[in-house]
Amino acid sequence: MDVDLILDVVSGVLIGAGVIASFIGAIGIIRLPDVYSRMHAAGIIDTFGVGAIMLGLMLQAGFTLVTIKLLLIVGFVFFTGPTTTHALARAAIHGRVKPLSEGRMPEVEEGFETVADSSGSTSAPATSTTEPGK
Repeated sequence: MDVDLILDVVSGVLIGAGVIASFIGAIGIIRLPDVYSRMHAAGIIDTFGVGAIMLGLMLQAGFTLVTIKLLLIVGFVFFTGPTTTHALARAAIHGRVKPLSEGRMPEVEEGFETVADSSGSTSAPATSTTEPGK
């Protein structure tokens, strides 16, 4: 077998897998019920989808300046994607957004009586979380 043919096949498989993962993640962002589940779907697009597509494109480009630029893009996406997802999750927790399925996030439960700050210590919430009439 020719090396160019092998590179084309591997590149096509990687690009195809990345496109499929991105499509499934996009459906997940639309269809999943709560913000935490949707962030997970967005993480799939970030890491596997973009990573596989870029790796396939790098194989197509060979060792050129384009490959170095694609590698820099992958590095940027891999560092900023999880950081953004973490920041959004922390904002949702501080905004007292409850997950759809209770029991999975202990710092969010208990009626949001305490909210952890970035140093790990807890403090009382600024507003009361009790409902009127209770």
